[in-house]
Amino acid sequence: MSGLIRFFRASPAKTTAVFNEQRFRSVRWQTFLAMTLAYVTFYVCRLSFTVAKTALVELGISPSELGMIGSALFFSYAIGKLVNGFLADHANVVRFMSLGLLLSAGMNLMMGMTTNAMMLAIFWGINGWAQSMGVGPCAVSLARWYGTKERGTFYSIWSTAHNIGEALTYIVIAAVIAGYGWHMGYLSTAALGAAGVVLMLLFMRDSPQSSGFPSIHDISNEPQEEEEAKGSVFSNQLMALRNPALWTLALASAFMYIDRYGVNSWGIFFLQQGKGYSTVEASAIIGVNAVAGIVGTIVAGMLSDRFFSRNRSIMAGFISLLNTAGFALMLWLPRNYYTDILSMVIFGATIGALTCFLGGLLAVDISSRKAAGAALGTIGIVSYAGAGFGEFLTGIIIDKTSVMENGIKLYDFHTLSQFWVAAGLISALLCFVTAVMVARRNASERRTLFSS
Repeated sequence: MSGLIRFFRASPAKTTAVFNEQRFRSVRWQTFLAMTLAYVTFYVCRLSFTVAKTALVELGISPSELGMIGSALFFSYAIGKLVNGFLADHANVVRFMSLGLLLSAGMNLMMGMTTNAMMLAIFWGINGWAQSMGVGPCAVSLARWYGTKERGTFYSIWSTAHNIGEALTYIVIAAVIAGYGWHMGYLSTAALGAAGVVLMLLFMRDSPQSSGFPSIHDISNEPQEEEEAKGSVFSNQLMALRNPALWTLALASAFMYIDRYGVNSWGIFFLQQGKGYSTVEASAIIGVNAVAGIVGTIVAGMLSDRFFSRNRSIMAGFISLLNTAGFALMLWLPRNYYTDILSMVIFGATIGALTCFLGGLLAVDISSRKAAGAALGTIGIVSYAGAGFGEFLTGIIIDKTSVMENGIKLYDFHTLSQFWVAAGLISALLCFVTAVMVARRNASERRTLFSS
């Protein structure tokens, strides 16, 4: 057991006397690219079940059983994101993340070997835990390798791994399943996961210090709080949890997730029942937001480094307002294919940025680098609690506001639209509250610095 703990512990510092900036940038780029590409394969290993559902139904697995299997990943991922976020702060992130991806690939392999619903639920639940070993180490690695003034750009680029992984799954893995069957679909997914593990072990590095460089604090000449510099990882994690800005940020993310999954889970249903679109038309409109999310995430990250590196919560608040406006366009304007497309472009670009900002980047900004994983894990479990609450309440609202006329069920989305728009406005308000807290903290730090 002690040997296993030593294996996952963060690598010891090996700082050299002379700092070679060119070599540092080379190692950092190689670490970043390996981590990002590996996280793409993480996402493929998370979505493979989605594209295999039709084949599994044809094999006799019922929709209710598919729901049970899918929920197993959701719940284990939410809890694991919190637990593994705390563990990642203490760990060698390369080994920790590699183990998670290896386990995820293994569970995908097992998924392709049975059609027993209970076994599939167990395997997919374990995969959810393995998936939660990916995002925390990525946030910790970004905190270890990048200073505040450039972290937004690289965090946003890394965040596009979600979109790339989604596209790879829906295009490549779906084509494999269509051409060679669901067994090969899972086998291909497992092979991609294994390739991601090899990529990390060969090219990713744990931290600047473990690679022979000074800490990012010394390299970027950014101030470091005395308590952070001297405190242990655990004490810094406790300090992060005592930061009220972390909790207002978590609530802002939770309300944002209500709208995010409102579109992902119910957007097609709304366009079909509320505006009369066909399944193909509705899917095409909702699909626009995933593409727009890539551009929006990168642009927002770069702009935040340029103008809001000390307090990105301000920018997040304005993006939240724009996001809500885009959603409202789709909800309240009469049916028009082009305005509905425009609404999803606005929503997609801004929801991508908000998922990056509220889902992790801001938590890393307002917390110690020694507690980046803990902060991300806290944000994660609150966010998914919001998503679950929103999903549950949305179903109730749809059910309670529907009526039967001449044997046909008709849906009234007025109340639901108000709920979704209100969630977006509350998220924006909480972003601005967080911004005020961060501004006061920054002002206090400046006064302390000048007085000393």
